[in-house]
Amino acid sequence: MHKTCPLLTALGIITAVPAYADNLPPVTPYRPSVASPAQLPAPGQLELELGGLSARGGGDRRDSLPYQLKLAFSDKWGILIGGEAAVADRQGDERTSGFGDTTFTVKRTWVLDEPTAVGLELAAKAPTAGDGIGSGKADYTINGIFSRDLGSVHMDLNLNETRQGAPDAGTGRMQAGWASSFSTQIADKWTATTELSGMRQKNAPHTVQLLAALTYSPTPRMAIDVGVAKGLASVSQDWSLFGGIVLPLANLR
Repeated sequence: MHKTCPLLTALGIITAVPAYADNLPPVTPYRPSVASPAQLPAPGQLELELGGLSARGGGDRRDSLPYQLKLAFSDKWGILIGGEAAVADRQGDERTSGFGDTTFTVKRTWVLDEPTAVGLELAAKAPTAGDGIGSGKADYTINGIFSRDLGSVHMDLNLNETRQGAPDAGTGRMQAGWASSFSTQIADKWTATTELSGMRQKNAPHTVQLLAALTYSPTPRMAIDVGVAKGLASVSQDWSLFGGIVLPLANLR
């Protein structure tokens, strides 16, 4: 039986999604970068982020459909629910597929002035993935965010710490992550993003990744992105290709 790549499936969904009500506020995209912005979506607006991701490294391949639902209760507090709607993983001759883990996040934002905001995210990853896809244990993460507009360039800096429920044998339970993302409008409705990110863990090789992406916004209520990421360390994936969409689902106010 022919199997469709999740990345192609996601792109098909993207082209089929209609534009939503004109009276909804603009969306606040968190994808495609690893770093999260400090800013929350418009209060009361439920937003969906959906994409396709295909990563390759060392002869292995992993395709997935990442998603995230975002809802802000006010300009200070919001929640995020995300994960992978489908995963197809190939390591050598071993193949696994199924639903991924699910992450629940509470977010607090402080706006310091017009160009500057800081944020704090508290996240818990529930082990909803099948055998061979997830670790089978819960992870807990705290993420600090600093966002600032530097003229025409928007900057997001993230620093986080994760307590892993099932670390690899001989490695530390705590994993530190960092990301620095920069984006700027390069043409009408087009934005370019570059990002450097990585992770560090005791007794484990460090990872570093460089990401580049383009985002097209046909309206303020929709953002479509496509991009590529390259691992810069020996244990990082060789290449990742991705595409996705951000759009409002409903206004709950």
